[in-house]
Amino acid sequence: MSSPTEIQALLRFLSQDAKVPLSAAMASIKDLRKANMNSPDAIAKSDVQTLRSTFKDEKLSKQILSAARRASKKRTSTSADPSSPQSHTKRSKGSTDASANPITPEALEDSLALPRTVTAEDEISKTILYTNRAPLVLAFAVVLLKYTMPEQPLSSRLSLAQAVVSVNSRSKAVSLGLESGRSASDEGWGQGQPVVKVMGREVTVLKRWGYDRKMEEAMQDPTDLDPADTSSAIPQTGSAPALWGLDLEALRSSNGSEAVNSPLAGGTGLPIYTAQSARAYLLKSFNTALAPGDMATPSTRPAKKKPYAVIAQERERNLGLVLGALELLYSSWTGHIASQELDRRSSQWYLAVRPDVDTGVAGWGGKGEVHLRRILDLRRKE
Repeated sequence: MSSPTEIQALLRFLSQDAKVPLSAAMASIKDLRKANMNSPDAIAKSDVQTLRSTFKDEKLSKQILSAARRASKKRTSTSADPSSPQSHTKRSKGSTDASANPITPEALEDSLALPRTVTAEDEISKTILYTNRAPLVLAFAVVLLKYTMPEQPLSSRLSLAQAVVSVNSRSKAVSLGLESGRSASDEGWGQGQPVVKVMGREVTVLKRWGYDRKMEEAMQDPTDLDPADTSSAIPQTGSAPALWGLDLEALRSSNGSEAVNSPLAGGTGLPIYTAQSARAYLLKSFNTALAPGDMATPSTRPAKKKPYAVIAQERERNLGLVLGALELLYSSWTGHIASQELDRRSSQWYLAVRPDVDTGVAGWGGKGEVHLRRILDLRRKE
């Protein structure tokens, strides 16, 4: 019987090397296992007729067989000559694989800890920050998920929140004419994968089998699921597994490529939105708005720049204030409205407090002021 690691490797081969749509790849795993084709090497020893019993389509079967033979030949060549440059897997700059750097769940979550939340209302009410819109969406989503999907660890909440930012950004770019064409989701790259809704956006996710420390003893084989059921939304209850946000645009871009320009989920080879990048984005994005007297004018000297260490410390404190304001907002509504309604209202709340920027293309990526007292004003009135 195949181990979960072998199954994930087979899924990676099918979706990346053989260019099989993700949903079809997942649906084929059980039949391939029954036929003892648990690896590219095993598939390479098969024939088109045997593969057709699983994939039905002759062209696709030939495509998979050719990919398996290439992979098997490359593996044989590499192992025969350890000094060959091909023996080192080539990855694009910045890509990572969690399986290459094993880390315990506890260590990962500890490394992602966010700044201490500041809930002092007087300080929050007086705070005005200067930022662009994307990190504010990210902050809203991270805190929202703490209340709507409390079973998700911080690493998952950061990943899912970053996925929301990406979906929002692409939608805005299309509306401004900066991007065109159908999204990877519309083209079906996430077909068969589960989805969750965050701030009204559907996010395609990847289940992190065996990650949760409470679930390690009850690790489930992903192929034990009925492929027909995987397209339904994951129940947002304490029984749901930990999740990664799946980067469908990166998955589409990497189809047929040797390198993936996006970090990979350990063992699957599928690109994800990483918690580390989301955390780094939050930490660097919230600056203190300049007071009128601090602004440089043509008749004055340019404002003296603060040392980077001071700026970083200030941004960290500001993030704590943002998170504190959002905690006060969401905690005021918890227990009074359902999770689905909390999610729906979150988009409206964000729109009410987001920074003002120029309209159209001129405002793309633009920054403006965020008055944290406006977040407090959205709290439930007793």
